Amino acid sequence: MAATFASASASLLQAGGLPAGVWRANQLGQGLAPGLPSGFSALDAQLPGGGWPAGTPVELIAREPGIGELRLLIPVLQHLTRARKVVLFLGPPHMPYAPALSAFGIDLDYLIVVQATQAADRLWAVEQILRSASFGALLAWLPHGKTRPEHLRRMQLAAQGARGPVFLFRPLPAQFEASPAALRLLLLPRPQQQLSVQILKRRGPVLERPVLLDLPHAPGTLRPGRYASPPPARVMPDALPAPMPGLLRTAHAAPAPGRIPSLGQVSGLPAPGPH
Repeated sequence: MAATFASASASLLQAGGLPAGVWRANQLGQGLAPGLPSGFSALDAQLPGGGWPAGTPVELIAREPGIGELRLLIPVLQHLTRARKVVLFLGPPHMPYAPALSAFGIDLDYLIVVQATQAADRLWAVEQILRSASFGALLAWLPHGKTRPEHLRRMQLAAQGARGPVFLFRPLPAQFEASPAALRLLLLPRPQQQLSVQILKRRGPVLERPVLLDLPHAPGTLRPGRYASPPPARVMPDALPAPMPGLLRTAHAAPAPGRIPSLGQVSGLPAPGPH
Protein backbone atom coordinates (compact mmCIF):
# COMPACT_ATOMS: atom_id res chain seq x y z
CA MET A 1 0.00 0.00 0.00
CA ALA A 2 2.77 2.39 0.99
CA ALA A 3 4.72 1.50 -2.14
CA THR A 4 1.67 2.19 -4.33
CA PHE A 5 1.14 5.61 -2.70
CA ALA A 6 4.82 6.49 -3.07
CA SER A 7 4.77 5.46 -6.72
CA ALA A 8 1.68 7.55 -7.43
CA SER A 9 3.18 10.56 -5.64
CA ALA A 10 6.40 10.26 -7.60
CA SER A 11 4.46 10.12 -10.87
CA LEU A 12 2.55 13.30 -9.98
CA LEU A 13 5.74 15.14 -9.07
CA GLN A 14 7.45 14.03 -12.29
CA ALA A 15 4.45 15.16 -14.32
CA GLY A 16 4.49 18.51 -12.53
CA GLY A 17 0.92 18.14 -11.29
CA LEU A 18 -0.55 17.96 -7.81
CA PRO A 19 -3.97 16.77 -6.64
CA ALA A 20 -6.63 19.33 -5.73
CA GLY A 21 -6.08 20.83 -2.29
CA VAL A 22 -2.30 20.30 -2.41
CA TRP A 23 0.15 23.03 -3.34
CA ARG A 24 3.88 23.72 -3.22
CA ALA A 25 5.05 25.97 -0.40
CA ASN A 26 6.56 28.50 -2.82
CA GLN A 27 3.52 28.67 -5.12
CA LEU A 28 -0.09 29.78 -4.83
CA GLY A 29 -2.57 26.96 -4.39
CA GLN A 30 -5.31 26.55 -6.97
CA GLY A 31 -8.91 25.72 -6.10
CA LEU A 32 -11.22 23.37 -7.93
CA ALA A 33 -12.65 26.36 -9.82
CA PRO A 34 -11.21 29.77 -10.75
CA GLY A 35 -11.90 32.53 -8.27
CA LEU A 36 -14.31 35.36 -8.99
CA PRO A 37 -12.23 38.42 -9.96
CA SER A 38 -12.07 40.98 -7.17
CA GLY A 39 -11.82 43.91 -9.58
CA PHE A 40 -8.30 44.71 -8.36
CA SER A 41 -5.59 43.11 -10.49
CA ALA A 42 -2.90 43.58 -7.82
CA LEU A 43 -5.04 41.69 -5.31
CA ASP A 44 -6.08 38.94 -7.73
CA ALA A 45 -2.40 38.26 -8.41
CA GLN A 46 -1.98 37.35 -4.75
CA LEU A 47 -5.17 35.32 -4.27
CA PRO A 48 -5.17 31.55 -4.89
CA GLY A 49 -7.34 30.92 -7.94
CA GLY A 50 -6.91 34.50 -9.11
CA GLY A 51 -9.87 35.96 -7.21
CA TRP A 52 -12.44 35.48 -4.46
CA PRO A 53 -12.95 31.75 -3.87
CA ALA A 54 -16.31 29.98 -3.64
CA GLY A 55 -17.05 27.17 -1.22
CA THR A 56 -14.86 28.53 1.57
CA PRO A 57 -15.24 31.57 3.85
CA VAL A 58 -13.01 34.61 3.43
CA GLU A 59 -12.31 36.47 6.68
CA LEU A 60 -12.09 40.25 6.41
CA ILE A 61 -10.60 41.63 9.63
CA ALA A 62 -10.85 45.37 10.25
CA ARG A 63 -10.33 47.83 13.07
CA GLU A 64 -13.90 49.14 12.81
CA PRO A 65 -16.77 49.24 10.31
CA GLY A 66 -16.65 51.85 7.58
CA ILE A 67 -12.94 51.87 6.72
CA GLY A 68 -13.53 50.84 3.10
CA GLU A 69 -14.40 47.15 3.52
CA LEU A 70 -17.57 47.47 1.44
CA ARG A 71 -15.88 49.44 -1.33
CA LEU A 72 -13.36 46.62 -1.53
CA LEU A 73 -16.29 44.38 -2.51
CA ILE A 74 -18.05 46.86 -4.83
CA PRO A 75 -16.79 45.21 -8.07
CA VAL A 76 -17.97 41.72 -7.10
CA LEU A 77 -21.31 43.01 -5.73
CA GLN A 78 -21.86 44.96 -8.92
CA HIS A 79 -21.10 41.90 -11.05
CA LEU A 80 -23.35 39.55 -9.08
CA THR A 81 -26.39 41.82 -8.79
CA ARG A 82 -26.23 42.71 -12.48
CA ALA A 83 -26.23 38.97 -13.17
CA ARG A 84 -29.43 38.81 -11.03
CA LYS A 85 -27.82 36.84 -8.23
CA VAL A 86 -28.93 37.57 -4.70
CA VAL A 87 -26.42 39.13 -2.30
CA LEU A 88 -27.19 38.77 1.42
CA PHE A 89 -26.02 41.17 4.13
CA LEU A 90 -26.36 39.42 7.48
CA GLY A 91 -26.09 41.46 10.68
CA PRO A 92 -24.41 44.63 9.34
CA PRO A 93 -23.55 47.14 12.12
CA HIS A 94 -25.62 49.79 10.30
CA MET A 95 -28.15 49.65 7.51
CA PRO A 96 -26.36 49.80 4.12
CA TYR A 97 -26.84 53.23 2.54
CA ALA A 98 -28.94 52.48 -0.53
CA PRO A 99 -28.29 55.70 -2.54
CA ALA A 100 -24.52 55.21 -2.36
CA LEU A 101 -24.77 51.55 -3.38
CA SER A 102 -27.06 52.47 -6.25
CA ALA A 103 -24.57 55.13 -7.39
CA PHE A 104 -21.96 52.38 -7.68
CA GLY A 105 -24.22 50.52 -10.14
CA ILE A 106 -25.42 47.82 -7.73
CA ASP A 107 -28.93 46.54 -8.43
CA LEU A 108 -30.68 46.97 -5.09
CA ASP A 109 -33.46 44.54 -6.02
CA TYR A 110 -30.95 41.72 -5.56
CA LEU A 111 -29.55 42.98 -2.26
CA ILE A 112 -31.20 41.64 0.91
CA VAL A 113 -30.39 42.71 4.46
CA VAL A 114 -31.07 40.31 7.34
CA GLN A 115 -30.87 41.74 10.84
CA ALA A 116 -30.02 39.42 13.75
CA THR A 117 -29.16 41.33 16.90
CA GLN A 118 -28.68 38.31 19.17
CA ALA A 119 -25.31 36.58 18.75
CA ALA A 120 -26.78 33.07 18.85
CA ASP A 121 -29.40 33.97 16.23
CA ARG A 122 -26.80 35.47 13.92
CA LEU A 123 -24.43 32.51 14.15
CA TRP A 124 -27.32 30.12 13.52
CA ALA A 125 -28.50 32.19 10.54
CA VAL A 126 -25.03 32.23 8.96
CA GLU A 127 -24.81 28.46 9.09
CA GLN A 128 -28.33 27.94 7.72
CA ILE A 129 -27.76 30.33 4.82
CA LEU A 130 -24.50 28.58 3.98
CA ARG A 131 -26.20 25.20 3.97
CA SER A 132 -28.89 26.48 1.60
CA ALA A 133 -26.25 27.63 -0.93
CA SER A 134 -29.00 29.71 -2.57
CA PHE A 135 -27.15 33.02 -2.87
CA GLY A 136 -24.73 34.83 -5.13
CA ALA A 137 -22.66 36.07 -2.18
CA LEU A 138 -22.99 36.27 1.59
CA LEU A 139 -21.59 39.11 3.69
CA ALA A 140 -21.89 38.30 7.40
CA TRP A 141 -20.71 40.34 10.39
CA LEU A 142 -19.82 37.85 13.11
CA PRO A 143 -20.58 38.86 16.71
CA HIS A 144 -17.54 40.13 18.58
CA GLY A 145 -16.50 37.93 21.50
CA LYS A 146 -19.20 35.35 20.81
CA THR A 147 -17.70 33.54 17.81
CA ARG A 148 -15.88 30.38 18.92
CA PRO A 149 -13.63 28.04 16.88
CA GLU A 150 -16.38 25.42 16.65
CA HIS A 151 -18.68 28.01 15.03
CA LEU A 152 -16.04 28.74 12.40
CA ARG A 153 -15.48 25.05 11.71
CA ARG A 154 -19.20 24.48 11.16
CA MET A 155 -19.32 27.47 8.82
CA GLN A 156 -16.34 26.11 6.93
CA LEU A 157 -18.08 22.78 6.39
CA ALA A 158 -21.43 24.36 5.53
CA ALA A 159 -19.82 26.67 2.94
CA GLN A 160 -18.41 23.81 0.88
CA GLY A 161 -21.54 23.66 -1.27
CA ALA A 162 -21.72 27.43 -1.83
CA ARG A 163 -21.42 28.59 -5.43
CA GLY A 164 -20.57 32.17 -4.55
CA PRO A 165 -18.08 33.92 -2.26
CA VAL A 166 -18.64 34.10 1.50
CA PHE A 167 -17.21 37.07 3.39
CA LEU A 168 -17.05 37.01 7.20
CA PHE A 169 -16.33 40.37 8.82
CA ARG A 170 -14.44 40.12 12.10
CA PRO A 171 -12.94 42.67 14.55
CA LEU A 172 -9.25 43.44 14.86
CA PRO A 173 -8.46 41.05 17.78
CA ALA A 174 -9.55 38.12 15.57
CA GLN A 175 -6.25 38.33 13.67
CA PHE A 176 -4.55 36.63 16.62
CA GLU A 177 -7.10 33.82 16.88
CA ALA A 178 -6.89 30.46 15.12
CA SER A 179 -9.31 29.99 12.25
CA PRO A 180 -9.99 27.22 9.70
CA ALA A 181 -10.61 29.82 6.97
CA ALA A 182 -8.25 29.30 4.04
CA LEU A 183 -8.07 33.03 3.28
CA ARG A 184 -7.78 35.75 5.95
CA LEU A 185 -7.21 39.43 5.14
CA LEU A 186 -6.39 42.32 7.46
CA LEU A 187 -7.82 45.62 6.20
CA LEU A 188 -6.39 48.98 7.28
CA PRO A 189 -7.38 52.45 5.99
CA ARG A 190 -4.78 54.59 4.26
CA PRO A 191 -4.83 58.24 3.07
CA GLN A 192 -6.03 59.28 -0.39
CA GLN A 193 -8.86 56.76 -0.48
CA GLN A 194 -6.59 53.74 -0.35
CA LEU A 195 -6.93 50.48 1.55
CA SER A 196 -4.09 48.31 2.83
CA VAL A 197 -4.79 44.58 2.45
CA GLN A 198 -2.46 42.34 4.44
CA ILE A 199 -2.86 38.65 3.63
CA LEU A 200 -2.61 36.89 6.98
CA LYS A 201 -3.33 33.42 5.62
CA ARG A 202 -3.60 31.88 2.18
CA ARG A 203 -2.77 28.67 0.39
CA GLY A 204 0.65 29.74 -0.69
CA PRO A 205 3.81 31.50 0.49
CA VAL A 206 3.77 34.26 3.10
CA LEU A 207 3.27 37.73 1.62
CA GLU A 208 5.57 40.07 3.53
CA ARG A 209 4.09 43.38 2.35
CA PRO A 210 0.43 44.39 2.16
CA VAL A 211 -1.29 45.11 -1.12
CA LEU A 212 -2.23 48.80 -1.43
CA LEU A 213 -5.48 49.35 -3.35
CA ASP A 214 -7.19 52.47 -4.70
CA LEU A 215 -10.81 52.23 -3.61
CA PRO A 216 -13.47 52.85 -6.28
CA HIS A 217 -15.40 56.12 -6.47
CA ALA A 218 -19.05 56.30 -7.42
CA PRO A 219 -19.67 58.28 -10.64
CA GLY A 220 -20.37 61.94 -9.96
CA THR A 221 -19.02 62.00 -6.40
CA LEU A 222 -16.57 64.60 -5.17
CA ARG A 223 -12.97 63.76 -4.37
CA PRO A 224 -11.34 64.70 -1.04
CA GLY A 225 -10.64 68.38 -0.52
CA ARG A 226 -13.44 69.57 -2.82
CA TYR A 227 -16.31 69.73 -0.32
CA ALA A 228 -17.97 73.13 -0.07
CA SER A 229 -18.98 72.10 3.46
CA PRO A 230 -18.23 69.05 5.63
CA PRO A 231 -20.30 65.90 5.06
CA PRO A 232 -23.35 65.32 7.28
CA ALA A 233 -22.49 64.36 10.86
CA ARG A 234 -24.57 61.17 10.81
CA VAL A 235 -22.71 59.68 7.86
CA MET A 236 -20.16 56.97 8.66
CA PRO A 237 -17.23 57.53 6.28
CA ASP A 238 -16.13 54.54 4.25
CA ALA A 239 -12.50 55.60 4.46
CA LEU A 240 -10.64 58.65 5.73
CA PRO A 241 -11.13 61.23 4.32
CA ALA A 242 -14.41 60.20 2.66
CA PRO A 243 -15.28 61.38 -0.86
CA MET A 244 -18.95 60.56 -0.40
CA PRO A 245 -21.46 59.36 2.21
CA GLY A 246 -20.41 55.98 3.55
CA LEU A 247 -22.03 52.76 2.44
CA LEU A 248 -23.26 51.97 5.95
CA ARG A 249 -25.83 54.33 7.43
CA THR A 250 -28.82 54.34 9.74
CA ALA A 251 -31.95 53.04 8.05
CA HIS A 252 -34.63 55.53 6.96
CA ALA A 253 -37.41 52.99 6.55
CA ALA A 254 -38.36 49.75 8.25
CA PRO A 255 -38.95 46.60 6.19
CA ALA A 256 -42.54 45.57 5.66
CA PRO A 257 -43.63 42.57 7.77
CA GLY A 258 -44.24 39.17 6.25
CA ARG A 259 -41.11 38.65 4.18
CA ILE A 260 -37.59 39.91 3.71
CA PRO A 261 -37.60 42.66 1.07
CA SER A 262 -34.65 43.73 -1.02
CA LEU A 263 -32.77 46.88 -0.08
CA GLY A 264 -34.29 48.60 -3.09
CA GLN A 265 -37.79 47.97 -1.75
CA VAL A 266 -36.82 49.16 1.75
CA SER A 267 -35.21 52.38 0.51
CA GLY A 268 -38.00 53.19 -1.91
CA LEU A 269 -35.47 53.87 -4.66
CA PRO A 270 -36.46 52.87 -8.19
CA ALA A 271 -34.77 49.81 -9.55
CA PRO A 272 -31.66 50.75 -11.55
CA GLY A 273 -32.09 50.61 -15.29
CA PRO A 274 -29.88 48.68 -17.74
CA HIS A 275 -26.16 49.41 -17.48
